[in-house]
Amino acid sequence: YSERNAKQNAFASIIEQYRRLAQQTKLLKERNASLLKAVGSVRANPSSSTVHVPGTASSEDNPVRAAYMASLESQISSLRDELATVYKTQGQNAQRLLAMNETLREKEEASRLETENLRKAREEVAHLRRKVDQHAELMSEKDRTAQVLHDEINTLQLELGQIDERNQTLTKDNAKLLQRWLDDKQAQANKMNEANDFYEDMRSRHQAEGEAAVETLTDASDQTPNG
Repeated sequence: YSERNAKQNAFASIIEQYRRLAQQTKLLKERNASLLKAVGSVRANPSSSTVHVPGTASSEDNPVRAAYMASLESQISSLRDELATVYKTQGQNAQRLLAMNETLREKEEASRLETENLRKAREEVAHLRRKVDQHAELMSEKDRTAQVLHDEINTLQLELGQIDERNQTLTKDNAKLLQRWLDDKQAQANKMNEANDFYEDMRSRHQAEGEAAVETLTDASDQTPNG
């Protein structure tokens, strides 16, 4: 807005200058018209605008009138030069005003494009902010899910530790029970072996005693006379 205000101020000064030149031109035109009217009046009635000099018969021989005519013609020439200068200045100012209008149009177009680009950039920033917020919410949700999974993993690890501890206890108990069972079976086997040994010993003894009795009977029969 400051640049626009500066341009408007610059245009205001040019417009003010142009207005003054127009007023000056109008005044010069009016003055020129008045002078031309006066010249015409002098030419039509020379005695009305000149000082009468005694002894002069013709208006062309009146030096006052001639000087006045020369002064008017000089003023008219000067006014024409001034008017030409004013026209030239007006043309230059008009060209400058057109150039500045074109520059202003280009600046306004550039400003419009910049405003449009700024609007698009703001929309893109808002879109990116929404995406960032969505990403942050998603990450927060993932963090919550990860925390839940972490808690579940800790719970499962605790349960697994307890199960492993129970398994170790059961393994020890099973080992003790197996050892007791083996010891019991070994004791039973030892008893069976002892019983078998006792049986074999008794059988051997009984067999030996039987054989001894048979031999005794045999010998006794052999010693008895036939009758």
